[in-house]
Amino acid sequence: MKTHHLITFPVLVLVLLFSGCSKLSNTTKGTAIGAGAGAGVGALAGKALGSTVKGALVGAVVGGAAGNIIGHRMDQQAEELEQSLRDAEVQRVGEGIAITFDSGLLFGFDSSEIQPDARENLTQLAASLNEYPDSDIVIVGHTDSRGSEEYNLGLSNRRSEAAKTYLVSQGIPSSRIQAQGRGELEPIADNDLEEGRDQNRRVEVGIIASEEYVNRIQAENR
Repeated sequence: MKTHHLITFPVLVLVLLFSGCSKLSNTTKGTAIGAGAGAGVGALAGKALGSTVKGALVGAVVGGAAGNIIGHRMDQQAEELEQSLRDAEVQRVGEGIAITFDSGLLFGFDSSEIQPDARENLTQLAASLNEYPDSDIVIVGHTDSRGSEEYNLGLSNRRSEAAKTYLVSQGIPSSRIQAQGRGELEPIADNDLEEGRDQNRRVEVGIIASEEYVNRIQAENR
């Protein structure tokens, strides 16, 4: 498993995304992110990255001293997740964390039932979310392009809801989790190739500082 780092300065975000530059420190970048990074930047970045989760993380940046504190905390959690999650990709995006699971490892073919071997990954994720309670979670399911768009959207919704239900069963409040499916709409590889279809079948999880936590950190650092 690899941990990747993406930078998300609101003014330069699209330039950096397209240029592939990714060498800035996560623990200090929060102080450089301005208040202008919001839903608009998140939507653009999400489109450029082909990922609703990463776009949400980009759009949720706080900036200033609070952003720096949140970024440092997310660095710590990401490092721990890297050690505990098997067969998952962990990325630091903005002031949050993006985790990508191969849906083939979580679910059987054409199924939204979580496989027994996958429960360990989700159990470890839930343990981390319980340890770091000041965050919200976004779960997004994706499919390849085989089958109809309508069917794929429904399957991805069922899978993301199944992942949410499992996390709730592990003690994560339902109010912390948003789940949705994107079907075949956000491919990250060529659907004409089997290898590409394998990559496109995935479940992404975004971890973002909760509004309550952001407000508390901002009040403490005024």
